[in-house]
Amino acid sequence: MRQRSHTLTVNTRGPGLLDVTDAVARFVRDFGVQEGLLTLFIRHTSASLLIQENADPDVLADLEDFMRRTVSRDRALYRHTTEGPDDMPAHIRAALTQTSLSIPIAGGQMVLGTWQAIYVFEHRDRGHAREIALHIIGL
Repeated sequence: MRQRSHTLTVNTRGPGLLDVTDAVARFVRDFGVQEGLLTLFIRHTSASLLIQENADPDVLADLEDFMRRTVSRDRALYRHTTEGPDDMPAHIRAALTQTSLSIPIAGGQMVLGTWQAIYVFEHRDRGHAREIALHIIGL
């Protein structure tokens, strides 16, 4: 059994989903494991990780629109407002989504479906440098 860790830093541009599949696939390919498990963990409380459709960009836009409708930005609803009007809604959005993903590896590749990609889901209004801890274990 072999294992390796890496930190992937991605720069977001504000709310929405940023495809990081190619960068993660490069890490898997460079390590050379044929069978195993890849774990991704985003080290932030106002962004998240998703596996989602990569074919139609309307899916990503609809997800962002849904989150805007679902999580109010009304400052009167929150105690935590010191970091701006987008911060507490960003924490709630992150709580409703995922901070960690596990993806099987077979044949030296991630076992993603045909239309699946890995995304960082930025919940803050401005861009941030987001860190994703990657860990792979396998043969």
